[in-house]
Amino acid sequence: MGKFSLARPEGVCAVDGKPIGEGDEFYAVVFEDGEGLRREDYCLDCWKAAPEGSLCSFKTRLPEKSRPKRLLVDDQILVQFFERLDDATEPARLNFRFVLALILMRKRLLKYETTEVDGQGREFWGMSYPKGKGAVRVLNPRLNEEQICSISAQLGAVLQGDFDAVDATVDGDADSNADV
Repeated sequence: MGKFSLARPEGVCAVDGKPIGEGDEFYAVVFEDGEGLRREDYCLDCWKAAPEGSLCSFKTRLPEKSRPKRLLVDDQILVQFFERLDDATEPARLNFRFVLALILMRKRLLKYETTEVDGQGREFWGMSYPKGKGAVRVLNPRLNEEQICSISAQLGAVLQGDFDAVDATVDGDADSNADV
């Protein structure tokens, strides 16, 4: 069973502790923390570069509470996050990478080409970037629809900064799904 929990952000810079106000631009960084993800926010004054060991980073703006929530990252951030997980072997990372591949396919940023099954019975999808940027291979961890929806919601929450929705459990034995 894979459990992903993130504390609600405190609305302060991880470096100097100063508040990040509504409408302020800042950098968000996602790290793997055990089997889950955590996010740190950095004000513009303290930002130098993405810290070592981070999965992805992106510049965003703290939304105003009165505005409806929307995904605060662009397509390039999703592609970078997907590519950073290329060498993943841990089940939680493989599951996230697969769900990111589904999202990128829906956005037409990845194109499904083939399915291959290796000698261990694992299914890999051959995919390509539409503008000839190269080919990728993605392990299908055989997640059920509920697991895909849960991971998608958690990923969306991480990228939006809405961590109330992230304290969820992925049903089923995630470790056995991504048998690497």
